Amino acid sequence: MADRHAGLTRPIAEANTEAATMCLDRHHTSPVEFTLSTPHSDTTALVEWEPASPRIRGAWANDTDATEAGACAVTLAAVELAMDLVAVRRAETETGADYYIAPAGSAADDMEDWYRLEVSGVSAGSAGRVRQRLREKVAQARRGRSNLPALAAVVGFYARQVQMSDVLDGEP
Repeated sequence: MADRHAGLTRPIAEANTEAATMCLDRHHTSPVEFTLSTPHSDTTALVEWEPASPRIRGAWANDTDATEAGACAVTLAAVELAMDLVAVRRAETETGADYYIAPAGSAADDMEDWYRLEVSGVSAGSAGRVRQRLREKVAQARRGRSNLPALAAVVGFYARQVQMSDVLDGEP
């Protein structure tokens, strides 16, 4: 992932992927199908992973930390797959976002093509819980100090879905 996303170093991408493995292992065995709901279309993706080793389970025993980091890995993979967008850098505090994303192949210094990406994850819970968290994240991104357009995304690990919404276009 780090090779395609300039906003990730290899250690960060690997750590987030380990966390995603933990989150997936909590509820499923590989492979599982996820629904990716973008602002413009829905698609599905087959998600495959190796089960977490005892060492990874120990390193990611904090469910909150694992869900947050795992959601970053899954969301960035989802926006790349479904929308051809990649992380170009981490967002600053108070921007209402976690990452800046841009179309794959864009100039890394051309902010005209950038979007803010707010990410969250829900370990357990239904699609309704994922939608509720998405509404919260849309509101958070709206409050951010930035004039860039934004996208909010929530990963439902148990629900096997990634729901995304344009922030400027209103509620999901």
